[in-house]
Amino acid sequence: MLEVTTRAKEKLKEILQQETTDPEVAIRVTPGCSMSKRLDLVLSKEKKGDQVVLSPAGIKILLIRYDLAQCFEGVVLDYNETFQGGDFIINKIIRH
Repeated sequence: MLEVTTRAKEKLKEILQQETTDPEVAIRVTPGCSMSKRLDLVLSKEKKGDQVVLSPAGIKILLIRYDLAQCFEGVVLDYNETFQGGDFIINKIIRH
């Protein structure tokens, strides 16, 4: 299961509120084009089997389809803001 930091949840919620007022719509993680290792974020409604990430207030903010969610086992999604702008960052948790 993908772990999402509080900072990333706050940013996802902010983006979602800017893009839609539909409470059934959330941000979906999708694979980018086959030539890159990037992930895309798109607006979507929940589908059967999705991993759903909720904001601290209980709002659906992130959807990950079942087969993709399995790839995120032990992975953390964070958000980092610098003077150059902000980016979502994915890190693998290394357990000893």
